[in-house]
Amino acid sequence: MNLEEYFARTGYKGSLEKQDLETLTDIFQHHIRAVPFENLSIHCGEKITLELEQVYNKIVRRKRGGWCMENNQLLGWVLKHLGYDASFLGAYVFNPHQNAYATIMTHLLVKVVIDGKAYIVDGGFGVSYQMWQPMELVSGKDQPQAPGVFRFTEKNAIWYLEKMRRKQYIPNQNFSNSDLLEKKECRKVYMFSLEPRTVEDFSFQCTYLQTSPDSLFTKKSICTLQTTDGFRALIGWTLTETTYNYKENMDLVEFVTLEDEEVEKTLKEKFNITLDRKLVPINIKGYYTI
Repeated sequence: MNLEEYFARTGYKGSLEKQDLETLTDIFQHHIRAVPFENLSIHCGEKITLELEQVYNKIVRRKRGGWCMENNQLLGWVLKHLGYDASFLGAYVFNPHQNAYATIMTHLLVKVVIDGKAYIVDGGFGVSYQMWQPMELVSGKDQPQAPGVFRFTEKNAIWYLEKMRRKQYIPNQNFSNSDLLEKKECRKVYMFSLEPRTVEDFSFQCTYLQTSPDSLFTKKSICTLQTTDGFRALIGWTLTETTYNYKENMDLVEFVTLEDEEVEKTLKEKFNITLDRKLVPINIKGYYTI
């Protein structure tokens, strides 16, 4: 494993001399625009592992993506090797259908401290809840970014992330009531404490999420990638392309339903992913919104 190979994968060619916020942001944005958030292994007969070398080989050498435990583990490794003060945290994801946070800690985060200020770096959430810049760990402060306005709120040593979105314009009205569309303008995303975590803390969750019939990830095949002006997502056979702020306070959300034979080609052309095994797309209705 080496940093040069990782940066060739993400296309980052900037300076590595300073461990500052500007460099961190640039490295992070290259990652989220090159490495998809995806769970396709589950739906093409592969096992997802948390072994760092296997994560590295999957993302860097096989040019795949991964979920939070893969993306953020790799990001954490890169940042630590560059000299950043980086550590892992664990979050509980909000389920809007149950109007409650998960009872299992399933989301791996990276915390980075620069000049005494703490930032959350999360390259593993995908779709419109994917931050584009490291977020300062401060309570009650609106932090506007291209995807919308993010905000942390701290209460009794628990931190809560929420996101305010813009209005949405959907040209294809057949999808105006799609269960993939978030109806609320303000959405809770996850909660976490500042207790340091290790990758090993997620070993049960990694198995559970790729095997349990109750897991979102066994019910939907997901591949999403951030672009320079929005993001793309392939959920089952539904391809969406979102352009942020294409008009004032309005996001453009375009939907297309793919045929089986178009899925493989779309993964290659839109997400730069070529799978070793045959993908079986799936999209059981559930609590996943873009």
